[in-house]
Amino acid sequence: ELLNRIIDAHGGIDRWKRYKIVEATIVSGGGLFRLKGMPQDPAPRRMSVWTQEMRASVFPFGAPDQRTKFLPGTIAIEKLDGTIVAERHAPRDSFAGHQVNTPWDTLQRAYFNGYALWTYLTTPFLLAMDSVRVEETEPWREGSETWRVLRAYFPGSIATHSEVQDFFFADDLLLRRHDYDVNVAGGLAAAQLTSDYVEANGILLPTRRRAYARGADRQPILEMLMVNIDISEVKFQ
Repeated sequence: ELLNRIIDAHGGIDRWKRYKIVEATIVSGGGLFRLKGMPQDPAPRRMSVWTQEMRASVFPFGAPDQRTKFLPGTIAIEKLDGTIVAERHAPRDSFAGHQVNTPWDTLQRAYFNGYALWTYLTTPFLLAMDSVRVEETEPWREGSETWRVLRAYFPGSIATHSEVQDFFFADDLLLRRHDYDVNVAGGLAAAQLTSDYVEANGILLPTRRRAYARGADRQPILEMLMVNIDISEVKFQ
C-alpha cells in the first residue's frame, strides 16, 4: 500500500507504462572515480534509459563519436553507427576481488554508469517489478522530519548496486535518500541524498544526487563525497 502511494506521488504506474525511454543530460563526478583511476570531467553527457527493460546508454563516452550500450549481461562501447569498439560479456564477473581502491578499466566504468543510472532514473517504479521484494522497515528521523523506509530485495537478474537497498521517503512520499552497498567497489557503504525535484511528462524525479560514504551509525559522512550527479533536460518518450 505504501509503495502504491509512493508510485502515485511520482506520477503513477499507468503514466510510467506509457513511456519506453527517459533521456536526461547528466554532469557527474566525485571521489570514487578518482579512486578508480578514472576521474570524471565535468562535461555534460546525454543519458538514455529504457523504462520497461534493463537497458541504458550514455553519449559521448571516450570519444565524440562513441556511446555505451548497457544490458544486464553485456557492456559495450560502440560507434554511433553501431560498430563495436570494445565489449564484455558477464561484466559483473570482472569485479571479483575488487576493493574500493582497485582500478577500473573503461568497460567497468561504462558498466557502473549503465546500471547505476538505470537504477536512479527508474526509481521508484522499479520497486514494483515482479521480481523485487519490498518491505517497510523502521522509520528514519531526519532533523524534524520522519522518513518512511522501504527495503528492497533485488534478484540476481537485476544489475544494481547490491541485493538489499533502502529507500527513504518524506511526508510528501518523494524520495529523499537511497542507501546501498557498492558491490563493484568492494562493498562500499553509501548513502545517497536526493533533492531538487522536477516534473517531466508528468513524472517527478530528483535532479540532484549526492552519494556519500555511509558510517556505521548509518549517517552519511559529508566529508567523503563519492559520487555527485546533476540531472537536467529530462524527457520521456
